[in-house]
Amino acid sequence: MIKKCFYLTIIGMLPLIGYSQSSNLSELTTIKEGIKSKRVSSYDRSGGNGDNVYMIKPGESRTIFDVKGAGVITHMWFTLAPRPEKLNRTDVILKIYWDGNEYASVNSPIGPFFGQGWDESYNYTSAPLSVGPAGGTGMASYFQMPFAKGAKIIIENQADISIEALYFYIDYEEMAKLPPATGRFHAWFNRQITDAAEGGENEWEALHKFDKNPDGKGNYVFADIKGNGHFVGVNYYVQNPTPMWYGEGDDMFFVDGETTSSIHGTGTEDYFNTSWCPKTVYTTPYYGYPLVSSEETGWLYRTHLYRFNITDPIYFKKSLKATIEHGHANTLTLDLSSVAYWYTLEAHDVGPIADKEHRKFKPYINAKDMLRWRNEWRKSKGNDPKLWGDEQ
Repeated sequence: MIKKCFYLTIIGMLPLIGYSQSSNLSELTTIKEGIKSKRVSSYDRSGGNGDNVYMIKPGESRTIFDVKGAGVITHMWFTLAPRPEKLNRTDVILKIYWDGNEYASVNSPIGPFFGQGWDESYNYTSAPLSVGPAGGTGMASYFQMPFAKGAKIIIENQADISIEALYFYIDYEEMAKLPPATGRFHAWFNRQITDAAEGGENEWEALHKFDKNPDGKGNYVFADIKGNGHFVGVNYYVQNPTPMWYGEGDDMFFVDGETTSSIHGTGTEDYFNTSWCPKTVYTTPYYGYPLVSSEETGWLYRTHLYRFNITDPIYFKKSLKATIEHGHANTLTLDLSSVAYWYTLEAHDVGPIADKEHRKFKPYINAKDMLRWRNEWRKSKGNDPKLWGDEQ
């Protein structure tokens, strides 16, 4: 049912860029002409049960989809072996090329693209992307992805071990031509370990009065987009090395070259439709927290948030810079990564992503680390045996 409902919802959004088919349930009764359902999958051509692309070695790439002509990818599904605890899906790269272009309009590790950050593996459900049983291994997309002259999908193995088996379905609709002004789908992965403010990690005024950030300088960037189109959402992954709440940072969207954001939010959890510093696993079609800190020490550990602007896309004519603060006024050091999703009238090169070395995970901060910090603080106070911890 999720597939059906999302197909209707996203197509209802796509007329905004010219692509119009089903937009509500009543249109399911309309028999459409000139559309042929097609699929490329990893099925065993011999008729046997070896239904996979076998043994993609480290450093190898495989083209798994190469179709000419016009059409729309309506559904993709992937699973990989070995399972995520052995094969790091952040080191398996998904690249998609539209209309014969030599540059990729989708460039992302396959795990983060579908909503699986780091080397984590967990189930969740949203409208455009879902990951399901067993244990977050079946990755599905229902983003509509039109093309006029062809489409190519490449899987690149940057892991240290072989992809022993790649299973996939790519379903698409073949047609004579796309309607006018049909947009192209884009997705881009970013990763950054952010700098703390010069005055320290002053969240909630723990150190001094709040700093100010009126222009978004130093914000984390979801995407810096050129062209005419609309932004439709983001998967956002936060690894926090302190117990302090990471989410005071405002979302800021700079439309068509603005120097001051015209679309400005009030805090991270607010853009992601939640409130009051949540630590609860919660998923809906358009927003959620599929992974949250399991620690009792504040918001230490890893959190995955998503927000899909499906019924409320963010429009732009020339450009969009989609950003968010890392803590209020960019005061916190955080390990951030994201995959942003958008459509523009023409296919663009989304650019490079962080290489394997710069995608490496940061280690967890734990109770022993905190005890070492406390010990240094005690020494700075002369090791008075009555020190408690709230002394200034």
